[in-house]
Amino acid sequence: MLNGFRIIGYATDAIVPAAIPYEQLTHINYAFLIPNRDGTFAPLNNPWKIEEIVRRAHEHGVQVLISVGGWGWDEQFETLAADPASRAVFVRDLVEIVARYDFDGADIDWEYPDPGPSSQNFLALMTELRAALPQDKLLTMAVVALGEHGAGIPTETFALTDFVNIMAYDGGTPHSSYQYAVDSLDYWLGRGLPPEKAVLGVPFYARPNEAPYRRIVAADPAAAYLDEFDYYGTLINYNGIPTIQAKTRLAMERGSGIMIWALEHDASGELSLLNAIYQTAQEAQP
Repeated sequence: MLNGFRIIGYATDAIVPAAIPYEQLTHINYAFLIPNRDGTFAPLNNPWKIEEIVRRAHEHGVQVLISVGGWGWDEQFETLAADPASRAVFVRDLVEIVARYDFDGADIDWEYPDPGPSSQNFLALMTELRAALPQDKLLTMAVVALGEHGAGIPTETFALTDFVNIMAYDGGTPHSSYQYAVDSLDYWLGRGLPPEKAVLGVPFYARPNEAPYRRIVAADPAAAYLDEFDYYGTLINYNGIPTIQAKTRLAMERGSGIMIWALEHDASGELSLLNAIYQTAQEAQP
């Protein structure tokens, strides 16, 4: 790692394994493994990509985690986590998948447990998973930036996880502003999340249309240095290079890393946001 600073990139099955800049990352989260209500999982898409990513990542000293869930699977999590039997199936099968693909751990992305019984079921799931995973395997979670959904994450889960990916995007006006990042860190650190476990999430896409950053700068390279752009008639908000650099410095001051959604949205070369993160982190090294 960059003197302990993490650079974590989510990669979906749309990624080209050979195109990933492994040398600028410390972790890759492969998204997503989809849970079923009975605790089993849907088959992973493109397992050959997983095998290639893990092989290439490990050659570069990069750790790879399987990310479980994502947006839209709350009902499945609610059902499986409420039943000790299906939780046991979930834990058993996830530990087996981690071993089968030589993953370095698991990242749980339940969007979102509610306060009350759901929250306690999430804690039970995380407790049982941490106990079942080998000690050398990582356990992390992705959490909402702030607000009512954050209340469903029990404080007790902080001790169970190696680090926490704060999804500081899809909120705020404009989308994922620098102030929204500050507010997100304020919320989680204020909840007692240790700074050494706090990882600040940044978007490599725009709102309202989810245009990938690479397509924005393909339309106009000057857009790389802005946060707002008229993209074929739609005014969009995103994070350009200066904001990404500022957020990286913020994460170094108040947290332990930067998390990216998602690697395949990035541009290449001098306009790359990942490169801006890496170079900013490098420049801050003693």
